[in-house]
Amino acid sequence: MREVNVKEISDAVREICIKSNTVLGEPEVEYIKKMQDVEESPTGKEILSMLLENARVAREEQIAICQDTGFAVIFIDLGQDVHLVGGDLNEAVADGVRRGYADGYLRKSILSDPIKRVNTGDNTPPVIHLTLVPGEKVKIVVAPKGGGSENMSAVRMLKPSDGIEGVKSFVVETVERAGGNPCPPIVVGVGIGGTFEKCAYLAKKALLRPLGRRHPDPFYAEVEEDLLRRVNNTGVGPQGLGGRVTALDVHVEVHPCHIASLPAAVNLNCHATRHGERTI
Repeated sequence: MREVNVKEISDAVREICIKSNTVLGEPEVEYIKKMQDVEESPTGKEILSMLLENARVAREEQIAICQDTGFAVIFIDLGQDVHLVGGDLNEAVADGVRRGYADGYLRKSILSDPIKRVNTGDNTPPVIHLTLVPGEKVKIVVAPKGGGSENMSAVRMLKPSDGIEGVKSFVVETVERAGGNPCPPIVVGVGIGGTFEKCAYLAKKALLRPLGRRHPDPFYAEVEEDLLRRVNNTGVGPQGLGGRVTALDVHVEVHPCHIASLPAAVNLNCHATRHGERTI
């Protein structure tokens, strides 16, 4: 049994909140540069150049990539041989978010009640997805999620007879409906299977996968490639102003489901696809 003080987790969350909101990762930067050669629209090319310049300024001046610094969504893989000490895990994570958003001068966007609409003032509480895994390590992933892209996401309970073509049509329809609202070029996370809530979780988790990394199952790898082609053929383009590069990538995650069901979810991210991780 290995002891881990929750203060270490809190400090890691604080650091990742700041870095993920101010530094666009090199893989993402390189992907956008590559897309400049793919984009045919002069306006689209200019927008991609502006995104790269924005990322440079944010990185060098340590300011937010976007004014919407997101809802702090935290994925924690907790080793079952870890004994947490020093306090409550949920409170430690919230404290890390609170300090990260204050110390990084990041916008606080969270309301204490969805109808009464009162801002909590410190970007808490976060959303925490906790998974118990083998081992004695703690893996923390922080994924700030902007409201503009989140609002364009969708869940649909398809019929089993709709099959993969039904899923693909749903994904493309969701992207077309979103238009420029999620600030394309986007990253598209797709969850297939499970239950109503599980497919939404899968879609969000799919956004954490590195750009260009295909699903290990060749069938779903081909689905990702086909969806990327279809999405980019919509003509939505960078910032919704037309072009070939509507999405940087499409990632699919799947889970077993009931014989009577075919749940599917689409979760969209803007080009920044912000997230960072730390293993303790």
